[in-house]
Amino acid sequence: MLPSVIAVTSLPSGLADPRYRLSGRSNDLVVADEGEVVLERGGAVVRLHVEAGAEPPAALLPFDELFEIRAMAAIRAWRAVTGRSVGANPAALPAQRRDRLILALRALDGRLDGAKHREIAGVIFGGGEISKRDWISHDLRDRTARTVRLGVTMMKVGHRRLLLHPYRRTL
Repeated sequence: MLPSVIAVTSLPSGLADPRYRLSGRSNDLVVADEGEVVLERGGAVVRLHVEAGAEPPAALLPFDELFEIRAMAAIRAWRAVTGRSVGANPAALPAQRRDRLILALRALDGRLDGAKHREIAGVIFGGGEISKRDWISHDLRDRTARTVRLGVTMMKVGHRRLLLHPYRRTL
């Protein structure tokens, strides 16, 4: 499901230099599970799913809707394996979006527990208790409603789509 995990398999004979091996400094490689390899270089983390006996190695990239993100992830994995700078993760959520999603999940928790929008606003946005009269025209009223709606949408539509950021529009 996660398109940033690169499947590594054996390259068909005759397509590449058979002397090339999947390498990495031992302190950079962490074998998470059978076949699962995590490579950390310069603060960046690259995940590989290595098929047993994948020599010489090749990345398996299906021609699907997520081909573009898989190709970028494969380039990042190749840079990590060859000791180059991996670069920024193009699929990382921006801090502002991540913070908004965190607030939406907190607002959803409050709503599912039966809290009113006024109570949710006081907890997630601060500002203390807002009087009933002031609440009707307060800017936090609409902001809270939008945040709760986002949380409910994430619950109904599926939060797994976050794994596809920023390519979720393709599905």
